[in-house]
Amino acid sequence: MATDLNNLASLYDTMGRYAEAEPLYRRALAIDEKVLGVEHHNVLTDLQNYAALLRKMKRDDEAAKLEERAEMIRSLRHD
Repeated sequence: MATDLNNLASLYDTMGRYAEAEPLYRRALAIDEKVLGVEHHNVLTDLQNYAALLRKMKRDDEAAKLEERAEMIRSLRHD
């Protein structure tokens, strides 16, 4: 379900419908963190997608926090 939410959010994002994309990205992230764990590669993808959206929305401080989390996950991964 999280993948579907992320894909729909990406579609809205591409269409410039940022306000509709944001809650979907947030929900996908929450599901993946709960089901897969906070260091899973899907969580990394969710964080990157959501951060990119926030950058488009000029919410750079929020985006930076997500990017920091993504970088931490990236540094922990060995595959």
